[in-house]
Amino acid sequence: MAVFGLLAASMGVVGLVSPDTMLTTMGFEPMADGSRADGDHTLVFLTASSMAALNMGVYYILAALADWKAFFRWTVPFRLLTCAVFTLAVVSGRAPAGFLGVGLWEGLGALATGAALRYENRIRKQATA
Repeated sequence: MAVFGLLAASMGVVGLVSPDTMLTTMGFEPMADGSRADGDHTLVFLTASSMAALNMGVYYILAALADWKAFFRWTVPFRLLTCAVFTLAVVSGRAPAGFLGVGLWEGLGALATGAALRYENRIRKQATA
């Protein structure tokens, strides 16, 4: 959880500091300064999602430091949902193929978290038996 939190917070900072780097990482082609059409709010949405990623990363780090297992469990289904939505965005043509990496990161993170929680639960039950 702490590693995911650190990665999310770091990517949030990258998006806030260097939006073009974030766009390139996700498979979008950045546009030259001043070439965006009126009404193009790409940078506004990127700023909002980057700030959300920074906040989410801090939440994950704090939850890891507190060893808040309930929070860890809550993240699994919602990260799987995020994986599904982002994957469908690529499959349906709403997002470029590079965006699939974001969905896979969420999905693999959810599976790893679920597996770790299951393993810890099994070990705890064996220790009390």
